[in-house]
Amino acid sequence: MIVVTGAAGFIASCLTGALNEQGYRDLVLVDDFSRTDKKPNYERKKYVALVERSDFFGWLKDNHRYVELIFHLGARSATTEASAEVLQTLNLGYSQRVWEMCVELGLPLIYASSAATYGGGEHGYSDRHELVESLVPLNLYGKSKNDFDKWALKQPQAPFFWAGLKFFNVYGPNEYHKQRMASVVLHAYNQIRQTGSMKLFRSHNPAYPDGGQMRDFVYVKDLCDVMIFLMEERPQSGIYNMGTGKARTFLDLTKSTFRAMGVPENISYIDTPADIREKYQYFTEADMGKLRSAGYTKAFTSLESGVEDYVARYLASHSFL
Repeated sequence: MIVVTGAAGFIASCLTGALNEQGYRDLVLVDDFSRTDKKPNYERKKYVALVERSDFFGWLKDNHRYVELIFHLGARSATTEASAEVLQTLNLGYSQRVWEMCVELGLPLIYASSAATYGGGEHGYSDRHELVESLVPLNLYGKSKNDFDKWALKQPQAPFFWAGLKFFNVYGPNEYHKQRMASVVLHAYNQIRQTGSMKLFRSHNPAYPDGGQMRDFVYVKDLCDVMIFLMEERPQSGIYNMGTGKARTFLDLTKSTFRAMGVPENISYIDTPADIREKYQYFTEADMGKLRSAGYTKAFTSLESGVEDYVARYLASHSFL
């Protein structure tokens, strides 16, 4: 069996779908399944059990002999989360327990970190382990993810194979429930459909023009391919960046969305909300050398192709992966 935590959420439900497409059906999905708006993400997937997040450790003790690997993708993923206690419990404490049980039970582990750990990028975007202690995230979410990375690297015992994945700006199907935290592609699609126009955040940094803020946008299907590669090939354990290696502007992304929808461009700008303005990343770009050195050779989907696929195959019909 393969365990996927956070399975009702965006990335983990897409991974579940990708595993099904690759012939994996013996899956155990773990999450807090109380949110009905997330049910479409997993209800048609092929799996053998749904396990509540609060029951998972007891279930694992009883069933570990049947488990081949754990994908630990569950977390409180809102970058605006203001409760350090919530993040301490879900993103740090829970993940530490998953790690410790994988060590105890002899299970390989692939877990979700985040590019939010890189903060303002003053130390660059390399996934070299020696940089982790120097990183200064801009929000509590990023800090919780970096705190776990730091903790993991200091452990005297580790799972016999493990990989921590620093997800950059992910977009794609199954994020309908994310509301404010959804990708700009989804926000753009909804605004354009409703108003024929799109409002982007104005730049408050003189080094970047309005709409010129840059991110490493990565299509969720590419992440699924990488995670399955890591599961099957098990290269050297460690932290890996999960981006494309090419930063693009929000203006590029928005224009691609207009084009995919067949709607004339109509773009204006509004101030970045005050609650995130001082903690806003203006540039991210993953250094993908480590993953390539590990043997991953598949090309990443271009922004234009990813947005076209997302709009045409999923958003236009409100479909799920």
